[in-house]
Amino acid sequence: MSRKRKAPKKLAVIDPKYKSTIIPKLINSIMYDGKKTIAEKIIYDAIEKIKSKSKDEPLNVFNDAINNIRPTVEVRSRRVGGATYQVPVEVKSKRSQALALRWLVDASRKRKDKKNVR
Repeated sequence: MSRKRKAPKKLAVIDPKYKSTIIPKLINSIMYDGKKTIAEKIIYDAIEKIKSKSKDEPLNVFNDAINNIRPTVEVRSRRVGGATYQVPVEVKSKRSQALALRWLVDASRKRKDKKNVR
């Protein structure tokens, strides 16, 4: 961490196909060994499946799923005197989105009915 000044915020990459900022983050979290095209194919195929099965817009379905997974509160350890307490703290939106994506990818990797096993 820099002592002089804060690091500049990185610009969010926007997906060229769906104009979303969350899709590239999901692609990067799914990616193995730098194989980005395979990760993109997995995500885009999943979005096409959502489009064929649902009457709603697939990006709205995906965003609703992410919003359902997002945590609003987490507990942090707080030391007071000699005791350590678990204090509930509101989660920032950037962290809640990162946690939701991480949980989604972990849950999908733990499923047994995978077709593309790596």
